[in-house]
Amino acid sequence: MTWEPRPVPDVTPETAPFWEGAADGRFLLCECEDCGLVYYYPRLVCPDCLSGDVGWIEAAGTGDLYSYTVTDRAPGWPEEALPLIYAYVELDEGPRVITDIVDCDPTDLEIGQRVEVRFVPTDDEAIAIPVFAPVES
Repeated sequence: MTWEPRPVPDVTPETAPFWEGAADGRFLLCECEDCGLVYYYPRLVCPDCLSGDVGWIEAAGTGDLYSYTVTDRAPGWPEEALPLIYAYVELDEGPRVITDIVDCDPTDLEIGQRVEVRFVPTDDEAIAIPVFAPVES
């Protein structure tokens, strides 16, 4: 199943490396060369020290479930993709990302649970959507 008919992000020059990485199965983060902050969502200037000396690093793609909510209704969302589990995941590298949790029963989720990234293809080969799923133990 592909991501559509759900919205696909607009790719900008500053986010293009992130989406290219996702299409290749890699979750990329930005890292400030001056203060060392690792951050997400991609931007050309460090949100902490405002340095423009930033680069890309590949994240492990794992983290902890920080918070989540579940909904059984979402206008425009494919019925087969419900319930929708909308979550904050705290990556092992530090940043928190807003994402979907997939491939699990919402009643089995616990705060602090380990999760790992998965990539959902879209009709555009240059874009894949990162989502997270519980780590199989």
